[in-house]
Amino acid sequence: MLSILQTTLELGALYAFVSIALFISYRLLDIADLTTDGSFVLGMAISVSCAFVGHPILGILLGMLAGGAAGYITAFLQTRMGVPSIISGIITSTGLYTVNLFVMGWSSQISLLKQTTVFTILKKINIGGSWYASIFVIILLVVCMILLRLFLSTRLGLSLRATGDNRAMVTASSVNVKNMITLGLVIANMLVGLSGALVGQFNKTSDINAGTGIVVVGLACLIIGESLIQGRKSLSRNLTACFVGNVVYRMIYAIILQTKIINVQSLKLVTALIVALAVAAPTIKKELSLHMRKGEITNARYTKSFRYIQCRKY
Repeated sequence: MLSILQTTLELGALYAFVSIALFISYRLLDIADLTTDGSFVLGMAISVSCAFVGHPILGILLGMLAGGAAGYITAFLQTRMGVPSIISGIITSTGLYTVNLFVMGWSSQISLLKQTTVFTILKKINIGGSWYASIFVIILLVVCMILLRLFLSTRLGLSLRATGDNRAMVTASSVNVKNMITLGLVIANMLVGLSGALVGQFNKTSDINAGTGIVVVGLACLIIGESLIQGRKSLSRNLTACFVGNVVYRMIYAIILQTKIINVQSLKLVTALIVALAVAAPTIKKELSLHMRKGEITNARYTKSFRYIQCRKY
């Protein structure tokens, strides 16, 4: 049980960067960024390729920067070329498939067998015993969350947050909306690239299909975390929800693997349903409220008519 908890904490922290990135693009900017699938694999491919030739730390940094570059391309297509946000993400992600293959030497998979990674370095240092990976990733995640929290509280960060709420107001305040969208997508995809880079070295492998469905899983974890952490909406709450949601999701995944309650292959379908219901929840709630109101009005009319008939009888 302890090993399952350790694994879920490690994977939860590793993939929490993706949920934070989706929080920036989807929640703050109100943009469905589909670059995530491609930039995740790009960060992974660069990280593992660098570790393969003996530069694991440089690989993490380059993977993060490459993810940011992918986000910039998406933002450029959207803001400068007039391509819709969803289409621009699809275009970038499709192009990145070939780029990722090129980075991986036109191979669909790279394995690190005896090569040094960031995690093997930490293991040799022997800080935290068998929990060295969990401690490192959680500390890195907390540092990123604090830095992001501080940035989003600055004047520039507040302008970025306002862009998703009311672009007309931001434009009226002499803030360049295009620059804000570009900045947000670059930061988001840098976090995705960092996640891919860390996951690649953690698993000691890079796979061309590793990013498939990562957007849906990341959104599901974000939604699960937000539903579990109640209270006043704040940046700290939302960022914490990204981590908590990922840990809970990985715990559910581990339990399913152990107990075989349902087929593991069905988990993505369940995840997709969770996201669909969560996104559609406001509309469903509105429709139910409307039907209930109509029912109350109809019942009131019937009651009034019944009383009128009763009065006529007497």
